[in-house]
Amino acid sequence: MLNVLFVCTGNTCRSPMASAILNHIAKERNYNIRSSSAGLAAFSGDEASENAVKALSEIGIDLSSHRSRPVNPYLLFESDYIVGMSPSHINALLPYTEKDKLLCFPGGIPDPYGGDIETYRKTRDKIKSGIEEMLPLFCEVRIRPMSEKTVDAVAALEKECFSVPWSRKSIEEELTNDTAHFFVAERFGSVIGYIGTNIIADECYITNVAVTQKERRQGVAQALLEKAEETAKEHNCRFITLEVRPSNEAAILLYTKQGYQKCGLRKNYYTAPDEDGLIMTKYFSEE
Repeated sequence: MLNVLFVCTGNTCRSPMASAILNHIAKERNYNIRSSSAGLAAFSGDEASENAVKALSEIGIDLSSHRSRPVNPYLLFESDYIVGMSPSHINALLPYTEKDKLLCFPGGIPDPYGGDIETYRKTRDKIKSGIEEMLPLFCEVRIRPMSEKTVDAVAALEKECFSVPWSRKSIEEELTNDTAHFFVAERFGSVIGYIGTNIIADECYITNVAVTQKERRQGVAQALLEKAEETAKEHNCRFITLEVRPSNEAAILLYTKQGYQKCGLRKNYYTAPDEDGLIMTKYFSEE
């Protein structure tokens, strides 16, 4: 589930309208998105403004049960995206959360507080248009560093994808391994793939690439590989390398398309079932 938090000032107009509209769209289109709202200077328990309720009721959305609440650290931590209704809201939030979570609402939304119903209708329509503009971002695959929060999901992927999976403890230990660089792929806030690498001196070794069955052949593995390669280049690596089962033709085709070359064979590298390991390497100096 992707959690989106809209933030305005008093949490009685703009942000609750945006949250209600996104939840309505997500339900209609069966998107795995949950939205909420809060205010930087909100008083707990205030009702949504009368015209905000009325403007949304005209398009079949009930805002009458909304009660305002202030922004707090828990809301910021639990949110995958935090959308400020204006640039000033983003600037106020910058010291308190990760920068890559923050989005400014497209074009910014002026505060309609105190305006007539027509002002609120225009605000509603601008919010709805902006949400439609942001939806592709909310639906796309997102690559992020593995964290304590995603270790369980990575461990579950290991069990799904490999006959001899890494243990949860082994995965968690990589968080404190200075040579390890692990990334997860997420869609709608759920981990659908991951890649693990170790960078030693100027060499990058891919330990595992895994994508859940229902998300395969949709570019997830390629996105993870590209992130690993980008990280290797940032660390001035000469090459990036991995092992793959010779029977895994789909993976070999992907690696070949990404510029990896067959460089050797590790005898009896895999078990359950027993199989050699085909070494494939991509040299950055030859690009």
